[in-house]
Amino acid sequence: MNLDHVFVCGNPALDFAATLRARRSLRFEMFVSPDRLDAWFLESGIVDAISPAEQADVEEAKVLREAVYELVTARRLEEEFSARALDAVNGTARKPAAAPQLTHSGRWTEATPGEALSTIARQAVELLSGPDVPLLKECGNPQCTRIYVDRSRGVRRQWCGMDSCGNKIKAAAYRARKKSGQAAASH
Repeated sequence: MNLDHVFVCGNPALDFAATLRARRSLRFEMFVSPDRLDAWFLESGIVDAISPAEQADVEEAKVLREAVYELVTARRLEEEFSARALDAVNGTARKPAAAPQLTHSGRWTEATPGEALSTIARQAVELLSGPDVPLLKECGNPQCTRIYVDRSRGVRRQWCGMDSCGNKIKAAAYRARKKSGQAAASH
């Protein structure tokens, strides 16, 4: 599986929750080291600079990630929130968050891993209590477990992203149709 971080979900909290890929099958972990967590924070645009994470930060990130995923899934399915997941997200959101600063060249946000996690938790709170809740969808690829915000016209998007899932599913369907067409023609 590709080790690149992917940002296709339409919200940083959802992209964060998607860092455990293929939850129902392979369970591919993106946060295998503190460096990978730091890279996610920077690549996501949540911060411009991050103090180096430690293994304890990775474990805290995984707890938050699973809580966000659980809450998003519950909200999407119109189920009750678990108290444990609520406590994890709300507890992290109460901590100091990354604070953007204005510089001569624009905005600059420097943070600790804890501040970055608080920022993500706050984004999850806003997402799950805001107007985008009806737009939450799970990717149509059965191997993918990303949840995304569907802002497409008519809210008819089926995939988390065309590059990551849509093209693969469409190509597989085309090959299956072609194969079944060839099998029918040979009879």
